[in-house]
Amino acid sequence: MKAVLNATTKLQFFGITSLSPIFRILSFPATQFRHSSFKPNLLGFCKGFSCRAAMSASSSSPTASLSVHVNDEITLTDKENQIFERLLQVLHHFNLKTQLRVAGGWVRDKLLGKDSSDIDIALDDMMGKEFCEKVNEYFLFAGEEIQGIAVIQCNPDQSKHLETARMKLFGEWIDFVNLRSEMYSENSRIPTMEFGSAKQDAYRRDLTINSLFYNINKKSVEDFTGRGLADLRSGKIVTPLPSKDTFLDDPLRVLRAIRFGARFCFILDEELKEAAASDEVRVAIADKISRERIGHEIDLMISGKHPVQAMTYISSLQLFWVVFTLPSKSGPAVLEGCDRHCIASVDAAWNLLELIGSTAFTDEQRRLYLYSTLFHPLRETGYRDNKGKKIPVANYIFLNSLKLKVSDSKMVISLHSASERFLLLIPSLTETKTAEAGNGREKVDATEASNPRISAGLLLREIKSFWRVALLISTLSYPIDFDRAEASEDRQLELGLRKNLFTTVENAILKLGLENVWEMKPLVNGREIMTILQLETGGPKVREWLEKSLEWQLADPNRTSDQCLDWIRESHSKRSKLE
Repeated sequence: MKAVLNATTKLQFFGITSLSPIFRILSFPATQFRHSSFKPNLLGFCKGFSCRAAMSASSSSPTASLSVHVNDEITLTDKENQIFERLLQVLHHFNLKTQLRVAGGWVRDKLLGKDSSDIDIALDDMMGKEFCEKVNEYFLFAGEEIQGIAVIQCNPDQSKHLETARMKLFGEWIDFVNLRSEMYSENSRIPTMEFGSAKQDAYRRDLTINSLFYNINKKSVEDFTGRGLADLRSGKIVTPLPSKDTFLDDPLRVLRAIRFGARFCFILDEELKEAAASDEVRVAIADKISRERIGHEIDLMISGKHPVQAMTYISSLQLFWVVFTLPSKSGPAVLEGCDRHCIASVDAAWNLLELIGSTAFTDEQRRLYLYSTLFHPLRETGYRDNKGKKIPVANYIFLNSLKLKVSDSKMVISLHSASERFLLLIPSLTETKTAEAGNGREKVDATEASNPRISAGLLLREIKSFWRVALLISTLSYPIDFDRAEASEDRQLELGLRKNLFTTVENAILKLGLENVWEMKPLVNGREIMTILQLETGGPKVREWLEKSLEWQLADPNRTSDQCLDWIRESHSKRSKLE
């Protein structure tokens, strides 16, 4: 496989006279990139607002900023009005002086004109549970049904540094927590919490755009840092306090800054970037944050609307190998520049997915497709497990670096393998005659190794519903022949050609009747084969004939169980005579 992809003489088999930029990015091993001056040839055009343009502006000028439309005031929905009015009624009934403030993300999103159901209410003079009990007392007075109160205990690993109370109001879950200030010890990201003022609470938050409050009592937005609204309007990711101190206190905030920067296509503040890339902060990320929390943040980035921007930030801040740690012993060695190679890979993958249409894939398929292409340049690097078996390094990243699911690791490794097998199938699947195979117009011999229906059917039975994902990865790697050498510089043209290739192969597989082929039931079972072979127990011979009968079945979808049994008897008889 690798020889077919990497050797020029073998590429001539496909009639290739020039290699496209994407093929160069995805097919050559990471060991090719030895110099820090390596700059991958990225595909870069976005629909509408360009996050990549924002990042370019950020890197070229410390004073660069965007112009983001921010509403002058927050417009409440009918449901929000109901909730807030009911809470004010509680205050009035008990003659409470409590200031009710909606905090953080809801305020930010509403100012940006986005809907949000994530209502977190900060209280200035009592605990969340205490206030929820007051709400239920009011419900009893008003003759209404009381609501259950859920108390979420402090859980620093889940970024819950203080007890939170939760209850349903008008069908919506609302969180209640007191305003607080924080004090951090040197070696922990778990702070000592105390009641605090609204200003103290605003300054302890991760970013200025997340430090805004909506005061329900006054029906107004409050900006206690003095720059939350300005940073929102200029599209800047800034910490309320000095960035280095903020990150050393809680290094998880580095990843949150990256995630929000990518999510909104905002520019990272220069001081923030310098702090995030510092040696002290990189060490703090490795030492003070659990791998589960790192994996959770990365998963949110990959599943977001701008995953490439998030991964690019991680790489440009020199955090790639801090996040995606590798085993101490692995080979072949991953050399300098490989992280940018990984970014180039996922960038090309994202652009092709956008052109084809992400709605053709489920969220889970899209997510694992992006992970697969991100780690595609590392596919030949492995490490030894406790039993001495060589395992792809992607397995270590998923299970140790990110603490994600075992099934994620298995699927990404399977996609890498399946995409390489697809590369060998693409030439035969793009030939017109394959559309005729197995439909009665052309009889196919099961012993013919080049039969595309057999080869593709076996592959699809292994990868199942992820076969389109594997095909898409192969489409990125497949060499494209251009009529003119200069045409390879046209990214839009190249993407169009790759989309056409994907569609051609996809249609060929559908014409062969292989969609959902993994649900196909075998025509014969082991007992029937044992009877023909006159065996009392199963074993290698039975497995061999089961595999052969499956290939025979795939060659022609119209074949029957009786025909398959006759074929096995005849073939076994011929073999016995030869032996």
